[in-house]
Amino acid sequence: MAATGHADTRVGHTNVGQRELIEAVHRALTTHGRAVLTGPAGAGKTEVARAVAAAAEGRRETVLRLAPEAADQAIPEAAAATLLASVPRTALERLAGPQRTAIARLRRETDDPGAGRDHVALRLAVVEVLRTLSAPGPVLLVLDNAQWLDAESTDLLRFVLRLTPPRVRVLVAECVQGGAPVAEPLCGPGTPVVHVPPLGADQVAELLLRHGLPARLAGRVHQASGGNPRLALALGHSLAEACGGPGGAAHHADTPPVSGQAREVARRLLAEAPARARRTLLLAALAARPTTALLRRAGRPDAEAELAEAERAALVTVAEDGAVTFTAGALPTALAADAGWPERAAGHAALAAAVDDPVQAVRHRALAVDTPDAELAAQITDAAAACRRRGQRALAAELGLLAAERTPVALPREELARLVAAAEDAGWAGRADLARRATRAVLARDASPAQRVRARLAVIDAAGQALADLDETIAHALADAAADPSLRAAVQLRIAWKHNIGDGDPQRSRDAAAEAGALAKAGGDQVAEAMALTVRARMGRILGDPDAEDILAEALALPAPEVPLGMRNAPQYLAVRHALFDDRLADARRQLLVLLPAVQRTGSAEDVFEVLRSLTEVELRRGRCGAGAAHARRALELTIEAGLSPGPAWYVAATAEAAAGGFARAAGYARRGIQASEEEQDQVFLSRSLYALGTVELATGEAAKAVATLRRVAALEEAQQVVDPSVLRWHGELAEALVAADDPAGAAELLDRVTPVARSLGRTTVVAALDRARALCRSARGEAEPAVALLESTAQRFGALGLPLEQGRTLLALARVERRRRRRAPARAALSAAAEVFAAAGATPWLGLARETPPETAAPHPGVAALTEGEARLALLVGGGASNQEAAAKLFLSVKTVEARLTRIYQKLDVRSRAQLATALRGH
Repeated sequence: MAATGHADTRVGHTNVGQRELIEAVHRALTTHGRAVLTGPAGAGKTEVARAVAAAAEGRRETVLRLAPEAADQAIPEAAAATLLASVPRTALERLAGPQRTAIARLRRETDDPGAGRDHVALRLAVVEVLRTLSAPGPVLLVLDNAQWLDAESTDLLRFVLRLTPPRVRVLVAECVQGGAPVAEPLCGPGTPVVHVPPLGADQVAELLLRHGLPARLAGRVHQASGGNPRLALALGHSLAEACGGPGGAAHHADTPPVSGQAREVARRLLAEAPARARRTLLLAALAARPTTALLRRAGRPDAEAELAEAERAALVTVAEDGAVTFTAGALPTALAADAGWPERAAGHAALAAAVDDPVQAVRHRALAVDTPDAELAAQITDAAAACRRRGQRALAAELGLLAAERTPVALPREELARLVAAAEDAGWAGRADLARRATRAVLARDASPAQRVRARLAVIDAAGQALADLDETIAHALADAAADPSLRAAVQLRIAWKHNIGDGDPQRSRDAAAEAGALAKAGGDQVAEAMALTVRARMGRILGDPDAEDILAEALALPAPEVPLGMRNAPQYLAVRHALFDDRLADARRQLLVLLPAVQRTGSAEDVFEVLRSLTEVELRRGRCGAGAAHARRALELTIEAGLSPGPAWYVAATAEAAAGGFARAAGYARRGIQASEEEQDQVFLSRSLYALGTVELATGEAAKAVATLRRVAALEEAQQVVDPSVLRWHGELAEALVAADDPAGAAELLDRVTPVARSLGRTTVVAALDRARALCRSARGEAEPAVALLESTAQRFGALGLPLEQGRTLLALARVERRRRRRAPARAALSAAAEVFAAAGATPWLGLARETPPETAAPHPGVAALTEGEARLALLVGGGASNQEAAAKLFLSVKTVEARLTRIYQKLDVRSRAQLATALRGH
């Protein structure tokens, strides 16, 4: 929290990295000589201060460090004594006698209350010490944990810092919530303040990875920690320990347990709030949607004032409408856990009387007692049904479990029914933790085979993309469903999904779906039959089956009410995906906008995510990048809130960032998606995240990296037997990357293989993207005129098809080809046209590429135009003085490849040495 009167140089957003923070501190120290670093406990201030100090030492500056602890506050001048103990003896020997005596006494008697000391001499001595140290060069005084300075040391340092020379710079790191700031008295008004913001979800993922923890937990851990690094790491370790160690099977939907170190960190954060605010905070923790008005009605008349103190302690935020939000999800959990049962029961009773939602009133009444009650259990069951109608499936699952707990032992059938309903609600909501809990309870009772199957299917449905480890659950479900064709059909459908997502085997998926369809027909289950036909049509599209559209039409002809298998598996949604694959974008968007409110009413988080994902892809393809990015943000927020598999959300975020945000952040999202999908063995979205990363690497000129990444995509797609190139359009991207990496022959071979398939399937827009790559391939072979003609016609085709980003990319390619031909005016015209297209689409990173000043890769030497792009880059590096090893590292090539390529360059330019190459490139 900034000290009053300080200039606020807040570093902007929650995903700011440590490097940006260090740079902000360095600028403040350079311009003002003073800087204050603030943030909540555990935010990482100490790490930033250490990094700043290390950088200063790297510049051969003298660094003095002072980090008082909480106990030092009670010892007068303890911090000053610690500071002086770190000063070199040579500096002390240059002091006058009284000053040396004062310092020596302080260093001997840090436990002395200070009586009899010559404080004036001591202050002058410290001033002289800093002047002595700064004589040969700058001095940096790093004062960490400034909030724990004792009063006498604060007074001494305030005096000293007013008299120190400009070469003495001061960095103060403090945590001020709940107490008075010390930075302003020490450094004076106007000192720049740099705030350490919370980590973003992607930074939490990196933090977990560095400590051997699964990246897929990042969303849950980020939500629970509020981005506090210390709490995030503690929660990650607590979750890993609860699952049997770092390699344990932690699920992305699991709520991180606030236990062990995590509980201690949360307690330390909560200790910053005044004791009088704890009761109000506990009520807020127990409420589903706390507001100041609700807390007042629940018996806290001073709620606003107490919450204001908690807000200053960075524990909650209070909106203008009075809504109260904890800054970290672990805080309300810790508050409730530390409160005794009587206190929690009293809190729930007070809230039951204060809330205006009947469902929440029933919930609080149920939580205020711990004894079975048949009437109360029935009321909770009715409340769960109301939530189901509202689309609040996660809350319905929680209430169903609570209803079962409150059901008397004498009513076992009612208890089982409530547990099975809770499991199915959890499956709809994607809450794997609740589904597993309800299913364990079902299996521990005398449940029927049908009830056991329904519960186990809920566990499978809640698993999201993490289907690879569910073989045992599926086997048990098949065994229990043996006598019921409809139940067997439902299990076979899940097997079909697993074969596609977890095994990457669409052929087996299609076979399992065919079996499911036959069983569903035998059992008279038209809904399951439609779902089975949908899977067959989806796999048929992947496998290039010409009958796929007819199978989808057959599925669409069957009744399709809201079904327990989810809209994402319904033929109506697959029809939207096919429209997207075929770039019938207006049709796809219109259907998605009809589906969105429908899936929101069902309460299926997975269905809502799928519709948002498709809306993102449609809007980006249409060139409405801002709208696409907004849908992607909603999809990511939903994923974290509902605990869905994070791999798909990271992929969607990567595509949106690559179109509307920034390439660096897009690459970061794609890498997170790759990591999460690998952890969950999700073959489908592993390919997609790799594809997103490869396209970013290609766009940013990292051709060799792009080739390696996109070849991984090709290998995965081949293993998954994907035939239709419209499902994931990596072929043209890989061909372009191969050309940029100086392998036009490899690009031509790929294009010759895939283009006939795309033409035979009628994939018009895919063929256009392949033609762009083919034009670049021709240009690399010296066929400039045909390349330009093909690029011009392809840009026009993309424009007519309503695909502005593809049109803009084609114009960029045209500009590169024209530039290589030394035709500057056409190159500038193509770049200008590309910039107009990207600007209209809101494609910020691509607009940046179109507006960059193109480097002169060719010089007046007549042979330069004959060099490929890869050869030109190598020639510039070597001509600029790079060794073969340095050039190989820069271009991600082997030294042998560099040597071979240099030989071709020398032959084309008719030069014999590096010196002649440099001269040729300069045109002399």
